[in-house]
Amino acid sequence: MADQPTREDKFSFGLWTIGWTGNDPFGPPTRPNLDTVEAVTKLAELGAYGLTFHDDDLFPFGSSDAERQREIDRLKQALSDTGLVVPMVTTNLFSHPVFKDGGFTSNDRAVRRFAMRKVLRNIDLAAELGAKTFVMWGGREGSEYDAAKDIQGALERYREAVNMLGDYVTDKGYDIRFAIEPKPNEPRGDILLPTLGHALAFIETLERPELVGVNPEVGHEQMAGLNFTHGIAQALYQGKLYHIDLNGQRGIKYDQDLVFGHGDLQNAFSLVDLLEHGGPAGGPSYDGPRHFDYKPSRTEDYDGVWASAAANMRMYLLLKERAAAFRADPEVQEALEAARVPEIRTNTLNDGESYDDLLADRSAYEDFDAEQYFGGKGFGFVRLQQLMLEHLLGAR
Repeated sequence: MADQPTREDKFSFGLWTIGWTGNDPFGPPTRPNLDTVEAVTKLAELGAYGLTFHDDDLFPFGSSDAERQREIDRLKQALSDTGLVVPMVTTNLFSHPVFKDGGFTSNDRAVRRFAMRKVLRNIDLAAELGAKTFVMWGGREGSEYDAAKDIQGALERYREAVNMLGDYVTDKGYDIRFAIEPKPNEPRGDILLPTLGHALAFIETLERPELVGVNPEVGHEQMAGLNFTHGIAQALYQGKLYHIDLNGQRGIKYDQDLVFGHGDLQNAFSLVDLLEHGGPAGGPSYDGPRHFDYKPSRTEDYDGVWASAAANMRMYLLLKERAAAFRADPEVQEALEAARVPEIRTNTLNDGESYDDLLADRSAYEDFDAEQYFGGKGFGFVRLQQLMLEHLLGAR
């Protein structure tokens, strides 16, 4: 069975995850606030290696400089005492009423300037703590009413803000990259850059696209009915997977933020297989933090919170173990060959072949027997899927 988590696994948690008090639109908190030092200490005991946070998680919005510094100093001491690191920092531009129409894309210009200043201050803190990634989730960057938002203008303001942040970290010499976190909706009716594909397209319009990648979240892509493994494969293919948020989601509904693997288990298996092995024929894998962005159920006390944190890490390690066994199984390798999975890596055109050469090749069209695929030439995908499920269930 899977080993206990270690620092080498690079498991990290958001302070807002384990620290979620259970409040939702239909009820107040069911747990008291979690102290930052306790959070760091307990995560270290469980085998995590990192803690992440929004500015407002560490010190309340509107804190004085002295109050802010006191909480920063307490965090630094806890990190020093435990050896935990801060691999990523982000900024809350969605909770306070000032951001009710967004931060970078609010129709109110003064709000946009305030949001920029808030982010710049938190980038300085990220650099001070050694964070390498700055995540941007635009939870309020969107609209409910089409007539209320000039979308092209909003995208230009989004671009203006990200370009300025790129200038800032470059001029300051900070070793920080940005990761855009897509989400289709909630809390806004429609959020800008709703999917991984939208974010990747937007990044190509930036002045410093090399500084900006994506931070996809399992539930956010699956809320839109998309295949998370497919999206991560494209992000890896384009060299843009700068960070990742792991959790569980069951179907197209609200953002459930379940424990990783407690939603679409098959997709969680294929995701871990991809992150660890880079695909059936190799390819880019992922060596960054395995970050859990989930919410412990509001039914739990803090014993249950820590049990859920441990469950995230154990689920990943179990799936990693199962994926390794799947890849090592000779029958699986034979089934992959039979399904012609490796053949996708073979160029369709021959070396040096032009379209004129292709047009002259009668075997490619005139003499090709397409009818042999009717009732024959099956690919064996079902057998391959069955083998995967048997490994996932521990039956092989």
